[in-house]
Amino acid sequence: MRGRLLLGVFVLGLVAIGVAAAGLNRNWSDHANGSQEVPPRDTQGQAQAIFHLSKDGDSLEYKLIASNIDNVFMSHIHMEAPGVNGPIVVWLYPSTTPVPGPFGAGRTNGVLAEGTITAANLVGPLAGHPLADLVTAMSTGHAYVNLHTNDGVDGTNTGAGDFPGGEIRADITT
Repeated sequence: MRGRLLLGVFVLGLVAIGVAAAGLNRNWSDHANGSQEVPPRDTQGQAQAIFHLSKDGDSLEYKLIASNIDNVFMSHIHMEAPGVNGPIVVWLYPSTTPVPGPFGAGRTNGVLAEGTITAANLVGPLAGHPLADLVTAMSTGHAYVNLHTNDGVDGTNTGAGDFPGGEIRADITT
């Protein structure tokens, strides 16, 4: 229990720091929850999406830390403004390739995914584009991260742990 509390405090600290520093030092840190998802979701799940752009602008390191969320089977960066759903432009989990993870995988508390994004990882409307196009979307508030869940049981959107279209979302802001 104490570990969860400390993780929560750590995540809240990252939110405050991330919002203040985004764009100034090539870093973004945004907090995901159910209220940002479209439509909003009743869930205790949360996550922190952390990004760091290399000095040359050719790569974007990321770490996705999740807590209190069940059955995450994929996560992406999508391109669209807050409050609007948009197309996938980068796969984050299970990796930067479009292959969903297993359904009904259970609870996630900790690092869900980390890696490096380059122009070669861009998909959908950004496929074939330079990484700078993703960075522009992130810097102008036209990108978001979301985590999709599926319990592997018939029926969808049955509650926390079973929102295949997205359970929690972080609008990437500067």
